Amino acid sequence: MKKMIKAEIYYDGEYYCGRCLDFDVFTQGKTLDELAHNLKEAIQLHFEDDPESQMDFVPNPSLFTMIDLGEIHV
Repeated sequence: MKKMIKAEIYYDGEYYCGRCLDFDVFTQGKTLDELAHNLKEAIQLHFEDDPESQMDFVPNPSLFTMIDLGEIHV
């Protein structure tokens, strides 16, 4: 069974920042694509030294996030 990795993503005015909600992983990127790449890499590195803790995780997880776009003016 796949486990979902929940992450909070926000823009701090200069970078897109991503923080996992279930374990201690944080990263950032200039674009959302760069952030997604960095977040996947950071998650893989987090579990690299503890193979037992990643038994339920897929090797290349999809990232599902909620993004706060702030105020949208139409």
